[in-house]
Amino acid sequence: MSDLDKNRALAEWLEWQLRQVKNRIRELEVKEQQEQRARERARAEMSWKIQPQRGGMAAMLHRGGCTTYSEQFGFINREEALIALGEPDIEACPICTPETGLTNG
Repeated sequence: MSDLDKNRALAEWLEWQLRQVKNRIRELEVKEQQEQRARERARAEMSWKIQPQRGGMAAMLHRGGCTTYSEQFGFINREEALIALGEPDIEACPICTPETGLTNG
C-alpha cells in the first residue's frame, strides 16, 4: 500500500471518527436539555405563583407547574404561598388546588 493510499485511508477513518464524536455531542446536548427541563419542572412543582388580578377577577394562587397560568418566573416559596392564601383578595386555583400542597406539607 502506498503512502498516498495509507493517508487516504487514515483520512477516511478520521472523518468517520469525527462524525461519531459529533453525533455523540448532539446526543449529549439533547440529554442535557432534557435534564434542564426536568430540573425546571421539578423546581416549578415545588413552588407557587400568583396570577395578578385582572378584569374584575380576583388574583389567583397556582402551583408552580399549573398550566392554567403559564408564567414561569416570579415563583414564591411555601411560606409566601401560605400568606397569599390567607389574603381575602387571592383565591386558590380550582384546577391545580395549590392549598393541598400547602396544608399537607
